[in-house]
Amino acid sequence: MNTQQIFDFRSDTVTHPTEEMLKEIVKAPLGDDVYGDDETVNLLEAKTAELMGKEGALFVPSGTMGNLIAVLAHTTPGQEVILEESCHIYLYEVAGIARIAGVQAKPIKGKDGMILAKDIEGAIRQENIHFPETGLICLENTHNMAGGVVLPLEEMRKVYELAKIKEIPLHIDGARIINAAHHLKVDVKEITQYADSVMFCLSKGLSAPIGSMLVGTKDFIKKARKLRKMLGGGMRQVGIIAAAGLVALRDHSQWMEEDHLNAKKLAFGLNLIDGVRVNLDKVHTNILMADISETGFNAYDLVNRMSEKGLLVNPRNERLIRFVTHRGINNRDVEAAIKIVKEILA
Repeated sequence: MNTQQIFDFRSDTVTHPTEEMLKEIVKAPLGDDVYGDDETVNLLEAKTAELMGKEGALFVPSGTMGNLIAVLAHTTPGQEVILEESCHIYLYEVAGIARIAGVQAKPIKGKDGMILAKDIEGAIRQENIHFPETGLICLENTHNMAGGVVLPLEEMRKVYELAKIKEIPLHIDGARIINAAHHLKVDVKEITQYADSVMFCLSKGLSAPIGSMLVGTKDFIKKARKLRKMLGGGMRQVGIIAAAGLVALRDHSQWMEEDHLNAKKLAFGLNLIDGVRVNLDKVHTNILMADISETGFNAYDLVNRMSEKGLLVNPRNERLIRFVTHRGINNRDVEAAIKIVKEILA
């Protein structure tokens, strides 16, 4: 029988519900959410809208669906969406905005995940018979591929002000936006004020088992609710899931700060290993990217070696490996991960 301990740093999506979440799931008041009758979902949506400083909120099964709904709600087919070239919507959402929303992506190279207002302004289409219209601007905060970095508030403000002048809506893929708020030590409203709509995941840094939230104006959410139904996201007694989300919103501070500290400890320890490089200044939240190109290993091969020793991580390309800390990781797990990498490379 294999009793090898597993250290799972693949993603913060691997967490299991807390004991408090399981208790609330059992006793949650239920109803048919498509009819608007599920009290638990209604409460989650109301609390989420208040938390995010928006008029309304919608519970969706996944962040990918939430982002797609936002694009569908803000645009019309044949328009163009400006986004950062390595953002999640562009790389990891199966071209849904093209295939389903019928819009064209206009990717822009960013700096640490942030696309600057001057670059966005240059990418906005002028009126011309040959061009699509610019229908939406998307930002991602925190930025996954940049290593969980938090976008600067001042730069977000500049982009939002440009969007208002140009009368183009702005959506934030904020899968881990509450992690961003913890890093900045600000109320999350300080970030969401610079967007017309925001999606964030309950199932990532917040440790709930399923679900994401989409927020915006009442009219936006009304439109989004119908689009959710079209995409097959109209669920029924979904309060069973929403109950865990309510606990996540209430209790996340108990572990999120530790997640960020563990990421920093892991980054520092990995950086001491010959051939491994982590930019410590860019470890803002619970994600870090380790560059192993100087070790002589291909990242995919090294990840397989790690897996054999019980350390689970995800390669990003041939030289980068992503580690993610979460509620299921403690200080001893961080030390074990460093030790395993050190042993393999020795």
